[in-house]
Amino acid sequence: MAEIAAADIIGSIGVALLLAAFGLNLFGLLEQRHLVYPLMNFAGAGLATLASLMIDYLPFVLLEATWCVVSAAALVRLAHSPKPN
Repeated sequence: MAEIAAADIIGSIGVALLLAAFGLNLFGLLEQRHLVYPLMNFAGAGLATLASLMIDYLPFVLLEATWCVVSAAALVRLAHSPKPN
C-alpha cells in the first residue's frame, strides 16, 4: 500500500475546510459576514497553499495564496466593521 504523503493530508484538510465553508454558506447555515466563514477560507486556503508548495505546483500556489490573501482582507474588514447593537 502506498504511503500517504504529508502534502496529501495537509491539502485534504485545507480543501475540506474550503468546501465546508462553501457548503455551509450555500445552504444558509453560515453567512459570509460571520467571522467563521472567512476564517475557514483563510485556514483552508493557507493549508492548500502549503500543500501546493510541498508538491511544487505553481498554478495552485498562486490560486490558493490569492484566496488566502482575499480571505485575510475579509477578516480585517469584518474586524473593523461596526458591530450591530
